[in-house]
Amino acid sequence: MEVTQLNDIIKSSKNILIISHINPDGDTLGSMCGMYSLIKLNFKKKCDMLVVSKVPEKYKFIPNINLVKHIEDLDKSREYDLVINVDVAAIDRICDGKILFDKAKHTVNIDHHKTNIGYGELNFVEGDASSAAEVVYSIAKTSGWKINLDIATCLYVGLLTDTGSFRFNNTTARCLEYAAEMIKIGVLPNDMFKNCYETYTKGMALCQAYCVDKAVFLDDDKIVYTTVYKKDMEKYNTDEEFAEGLVERLRAITSTSVAFVAKEMKNGGCKISMRSKKVDVAEICGLFGGGGHKFAAGCTMKCNVEEAVKKILHEIRKHEL
Repeated sequence: MEVTQLNDIIKSSKNILIISHINPDGDTLGSMCGMYSLIKLNFKKKCDMLVVSKVPEKYKFIPNINLVKHIEDLDKSREYDLVINVDVAAIDRICDGKILFDKAKHTVNIDHHKTNIGYGELNFVEGDASSAAEVVYSIAKTSGWKINLDIATCLYVGLLTDTGSFRFNNTTARCLEYAAEMIKIGVLPNDMFKNCYETYTKGMALCQAYCVDKAVFLDDDKIVYTTVYKKDMEKYNTDEEFAEGLVERLRAITSTSVAFVAKEMKNGGCKISMRSKKVDVAEICGLFGGGGHKFAAGCTMKCNVEEAVKKILHEIRKHEL
């Protein structure tokens, strides 16, 4: 069994690294910190945690998030005994972290994206799971690992955020059962919701309102998109965090079939976040090196916002809306 193999590898490893994906969300960060605490509690071992881009302010409450390191803090020539990727659908989503992943003696891939090809030595990929956090929790339960409040808090963040606070169609009975177990351990749902969803600054709220106001409606309002430029974020004195939840607001419009946000990136290129009610947007994003879930996906394109919008619209219109 792979769970038994994982236990054996952790026991034999003297140094362990856990990696989250670029532009980290609540699931990858919660899963990473949850796995860190699980290994520390059950195996008495400390791990390194790597984030390849900035941790959003609202997730600074996650237990042990203050211990994360960036790639410049680590020795790229180091050979870890074990590297664990969490919520990383494709290996290129850990950027320079791939150097350390490739050098490791053992690699583990824990994820819930159906597009994940199983690139690790051990792969715990459950395409029907709500989140990577759900997969981590399942591994812990199957292994008989102890789970304390810190661990439950970390993993609840993943469940909560990847299900849109238990609203999306990936909210399953198992997901809710796990959430209930975490609440029994001591997680406070009200506090978690406030931390994850009620931390907007004035600038973030105004910038999001501006982007909704300039949304473009096409094809009898079945397609809606908006654009975000660096100048917009500068005008409202905010950063990329403000855009989280923006595409969901557009999809919530009754007439909308497909919604997307095209965001200019600071280092060039354009980030696309897509949501749909019937079109497989993971397939569309996959054409541009991205992926995700059938009705919620994203990609990064090496072109300006205007060109990215044209390409995305061209692909959307190949589908029945």
